[in-house]
Amino acid sequence: MIFGFGINKKTVKELRKNQGLTAREVAQLLRVDTIEILKIDNLKLKDVPKPLQTKITPILKGEYMDKIPW
Repeated sequence: MIFGFGINKKTVKELRKNQGLTAREVAQLLRVDTIEILKIDNLKLKDVPKPLQTKITPILKGEYMDKIPW
C-alpha cells in the first residue's frame, strides 16, 4: 500500500484529533463503548488488536466520509 504507509506509526489519539473527532464520536461510529476507545488511545495503530484495528482504520483515515451522499 503506497498511500498511508506512515499511518501505522502514529497513535490513535493523534489520528483521531487529525480527523477532528472525539473519543465519544469514534465510539458511536464503531458502536462500542467510549472506554474501549480511551483504552487504545495511547497505542500506535499497529499495536491495536486486529478486530478493532480493521474497524477503526477507515474512520481514522477519513474513508468513512466517502460514503456520505452529499
